Amino acid sequence: MAMWATTQTGFISAVAHRDDATLLMVRARDAQSLRPLVEQTGAAIMATPNADYPYRVTVTRQQFADAMVAAVLQIDYSNFKSRVHTTRGHEFAHTLTRVWEVMHDVEDDNARAAGEEGGRR
Repeated sequence: MAMWATTQTGFISAVAHRDDATLLMVRARDAQSLRPLVEQTGAAIMATPNADYPYRVTVTRQQFADAMVAAVLQIDYSNFKSRVHTTRGHEFAHTLTRVWEVMHDVEDDNARAAGEEGGRR
């Protein structure tokens, strides 16, 4: 199983480590996205320029879970795109806005309808 996570500090992809089921490989397109995890765990960023993600770190599952909890506990903003503009700058925020726009394609037929599974409450 893999997961993508976008936080106010970056975009990462976490997957099971190929050789050790107790570890995760957390990958990123830019080293800056991994820095909060590195600061929290002491893991080293590995350069993997020929892989699908050019940067990665190896951490325990618990270290990654703790980092995700810390990211959640740091949420003190009401607009994610605006926060990312502040924390990562215009270029990164613009790219995330493009992802946000593309994800409109997965809205189901009831996404904008009023009711229990559609619309705002």
